[in-house]
Amino acid sequence: MSCDSDPYVFSTDTLPNDLRFLPPLANGRLGWKVYNNIMHMGGVYNGEGGHCHRADVPCPLAVKVEVEEPARHTYSLDTHTGIFTHTMSSARVTATQSLYSHRYYSNLMVMEILLVRQVTSEEAVTVKLVSSFTPESKDIDFESGPDYKGGRHIQGQTTTAEFPGGSCPAVHLLWTYIPETLTLPPEQSQARWGFILIVANSLDSAEASFDEGLDLMATGNLRPSHEKAWKELWLQSTVEVTGSESLSKALIGCMFYLLSAFPSIHDTSSSFGGVSPGGLSNGGDGQDYWGHVFWDQDIWMYPGIALFYPKLARAVLEYRVKTIDGAKDNAQRQGLKGLKFPWESAVSGREVCPEDIYGQQEIHINGDVTLAFQHYLYLTEDLSMFREGQGSEVIYGVADYWVSRATWNPQEQKYHLLGVMPPDEYYYNVNNSVYTNTVAKFSLQFAVELADILQHPAPKEWKDVGEHIKIPFDQESQYHPEYDGYIKGHPVKQADTVMLGYPLGLTMSPEIRRNDLEAYEPVTDPSGPAMTWGMFAIGWLELGEAEKAQRLLEKCFSNIQGPFQVWSESSDGSGAVNFLTGMGGFLQAVLFGYTGFRVQKECLAFSPLLPHDISELCVRGVNYLGSQMDWLLRKDDVCIILREQASRDGDAKPYDLVVVLKASGTKIPLTPGQPVTFPREPGYVCKLAWTSSCWPF
Repeated sequence: MSCDSDPYVFSTDTLPNDLRFLPPLANGRLGWKVYNNIMHMGGVYNGEGGHCHRADVPCPLAVKVEVEEPARHTYSLDTHTGIFTHTMSSARVTATQSLYSHRYYSNLMVMEILLVRQVTSEEAVTVKLVSSFTPESKDIDFESGPDYKGGRHIQGQTTTAEFPGGSCPAVHLLWTYIPETLTLPPEQSQARWGFILIVANSLDSAEASFDEGLDLMATGNLRPSHEKAWKELWLQSTVEVTGSESLSKALIGCMFYLLSAFPSIHDTSSSFGGVSPGGLSNGGDGQDYWGHVFWDQDIWMYPGIALFYPKLARAVLEYRVKTIDGAKDNAQRQGLKGLKFPWESAVSGREVCPEDIYGQQEIHINGDVTLAFQHYLYLTEDLSMFREGQGSEVIYGVADYWVSRATWNPQEQKYHLLGVMPPDEYYYNVNNSVYTNTVAKFSLQFAVELADILQHPAPKEWKDVGEHIKIPFDQESQYHPEYDGYIKGHPVKQADTVMLGYPLGLTMSPEIRRNDLEAYEPVTDPSGPAMTWGMFAIGWLELGEAEKAQRLLEKCFSNIQGPFQVWSESSDGSGAVNFLTGMGGFLQAVLFGYTGFRVQKECLAFSPLLPHDISELCVRGVNYLGSQMDWLLRKDDVCIILREQASRDGDAKPYDLVVVLKASGTKIPLTPGQPVTFPREPGYVCKLAWTSSCWPF
């Protein structure tokens, strides 16, 4: 990678040898890996049950530009703007090809080509456009449609529904004709061409979007409207460090690719299809988990995005709400009540995992979904999500499932969850996975809490099972065994028990937290998935050991494949690509580790701690209770700037936000636009809260 002065631009002179690590371009609706002749559309799957996978959609923009004479090549991904550029500089001409998935108009993808003459000449300059596109797909029966305003058109439907009686989505492609060559006439010093591609679910939508694209080109607003949308996103979320260039680039890459997987903040279509581990650019048959949605979305990717973007956080919850009927069906098939969210989800919410054991036993997904809803409520106080938005139906349905799934053990006087698979998938058919039982406990307690807020009668069983579910603990070793019968020292695939402290927030002493970390760190598979070490890093930061945390976090760098900061699931480059789950874990290690942010019912708690090689951490755009603020964490102090303060309960006068220093009880008011700086000491905890002392519903 070239040393670029702008850390937001990833540049190289040569493309990666492994084409899996070409940069993905996505906008929450369409996803594509540059130059690939296959792309994907959110919510478009083919195949029934365990054979369900993202449907391959042919991409007409699979074009490489070639110049006739020797040229110097530069490839750049500008994460400021989400534009990939290939520049060819020869003695006669500079040819620039730009590609992007439009950030605002989500059905639209764009290719632009600019030719600039380098020397005065009476000769024409011609470049070749070499296409690998074919209008065919193994998943969609395409046929040619009539041209529309000069645009080519194919249309088709997927061949097999997700479940018997389900629908097969339609796919329409409309694109401007792409010739085999482009020529810069002798009299011109430069020329520019634009090509658009529309992918939509109906002809009306495709034609309307094509009209919009043509109009944007005619008015010169095609690229500016895209760049403006990315600029708006970056203004609302910035995570930057001073002191480590590699960490800075990694964080920028994580934020860029995660944001690319989410819809526009202006999208009101409710068409968001969730986030899969490899994003929208991957997920075909047998590839990168088939494009399914796992707990990865709710536990790993969601928290870092929710801290900045309430609208995008809500889109994740609305995706789960849309799958309620499928979740009911899953529970009924197990002979149980309530909702059983699938281990692998597509559109319907019915289980589409190819291997039955995961769908049957990895039931912690239910609690993971609930945790995302709880996190959202504490960050936003948006009760409309739970009333009109059916969020309460999710929370209550999960609680009913836990009650019907739990078994009372009279000897221990505890409820057990038998025959489960923990997050550590090396083990199955075990009893009382400590992670599963803890997340079940907390989701039951949240159901009781929400019922009280909404004045809904809560079944007494919710409280009873929540209070008496077994949380395995070894009194002699003073640590949490992963499940009943776990033998200390046995290998572990990935972060599991260490997640009790964060993100679950199970109360425990520093000694027990340390014992858990020390028990599982040496036996965790070094070839396991990338998100694991971020959770260990957060644990050590909680205990004040920043350097140990940093060494663990740096293990993730081997999962980042150059030159475009694309992540692989495993450190040897194997597994899912572009592994958003690993990025989410890495981002959380910084956002919730270095800052110590904890989203709690009464406050946003924080306890900053930076490793020695990081002098500053800047986190801009944190959105808490509708107020936006910027944070600057330094070695010795913290500076908070309240950008915008929300009014409460429709009052014209906003409630006061204050920083409360835990040790002294000192309250430091925040005033919009006025920086507040206060010294910090290792190990202290502050909280950001409304001055109102009660939970304000």
